[in-house]
Order: sequence, then structure tokens, then C-alpha cells
Amino acid sequence: MTAAPARAPAATRIMLIDDHPLVRDGLRARLETVPGLEVVAEAGHADEALAAAAAQEIDLTLMDINMRGINGIELTALFHARHPEIAVLILSMHDKAEYVMQSIQAGARGYVLKDAPSQDIVHAIETVRSGGIYYSAALARQLTQPLPPRELLTQREREVLMHIANGESNKQIARELDLSVRTVETHRLNIKRKLNIDGQAELIKFAVESRSAGGAP
Repeated sequence: MTAAPARAPAATRIMLIDDHPLVRDGLRARLETVPGLEVVAEAGHADEALAAAAAQEIDLTLMDINMRGINGIELTALFHARHPEIAVLILSMHDKAEYVMQSIQAGARGYVLKDAPSQDIVHAIETVRSGGIYYSAALARQLTQPLPPRELLTQREREVLMHIANGESNKQIARELDLSVRTVETHRLNIKRKLNIDGQAELIKFAVESRSAGGAP
């Protein structure tokens, strides 16, 4: 009796999230030459990305940070909450450790610089898909240096923190930043989690001290 041929492993299904179509086209061209990788979706902003994630099976996203509206770090947190089965790999031009730490805090599994060679991007995808965490070698030295607690926050979280320091309620902050009250509440919770803060009084104290130290967004 002849044994059945071994089934080829399923391809890694990738979504590209970047608000520049030319960047997405270039990434698609680079990745589609690699066996085992399949670009199944593209998105230029958060709404498109979340809709695509809900509509089809995706294993991994390559996500930029700079995007209109919700940025890549905030979108990473949304993916982590709504679609934890999808691994997020940040692909960005930003080479500062604070961006890497904020991304990882938000739930990203890796961080690759946009000017990295194709083989590094492929290695990052393979590492993340196998359960590891990957970041570009150029960032390694920076990541060994501890960051000030405030640098762990996203830009939006810093803005919320500034309004907290002003004594504003969630409704007031939502109105000022054109957000929903629920989103502001989520930002408060994330700030406390990242800074290991327990209660509202401690959060307000940190916000006021941060402002006094010149910690503008």
C-alpha cells in the first residue's frame, strides 16, 4: 500500500497595514517570492484593518506606526484585545527604543525597521509565528537601557494623562480629544497597567508630577 504524500504546511496568512499603497505594493512583492508566505489582505487605516481581521482568517499583520487616525500602536492594542490569535509585527521607520517598548506593551510580538533586508523581515515573521519575539538587531543596544516610566505610554495616552493632571473628568477628556468616554476609560486602564498604578489617586498624583517635571505630550 502506497503511503499518502505528506501534506505541505499551511502558508502564513499575512495582512499588510500601512497608509501608503506604494509601501504595501513593495512589501507584497517582496513577500510573495517567499514560499510559505501569503499576503491575503491589505489595509490603509484602522477601520479597514479591523474589518479585514473580522472577515477572514489572518495569522499575522505587518503594521506601520504612522497612520491617519488611530496609529499603529493603538491599533496593536485593539488587535491584542479583539483578535489575540493574530500576531502583530511592527514594521516602522522609527528606531527609538520608546516606540519598541510601547509596541510591545500594546501586544506586538516584534518590531522590524523598514530599511531591514528582506531576509530579516522573513526571519522576523518566522520567529513570531513560532511563538518568539523579534526586534531588529540595530535596536538591541537601546533596549538594554531602562526607559523612564512615561516613555512607555503612547502619544494618545500622554494626552489623556495631561488632561487627568488638569483634573478633567472622562467626559471632559473625551470631548477635548474627540473620543468616546469608553475609549478614555480604556486609556486610563492602560496607563495604570503600564505604570503599575493601582488607584485613581495614585494616577492623578503621577499625572500632576509628570506635568510639573515638564512632561508635555
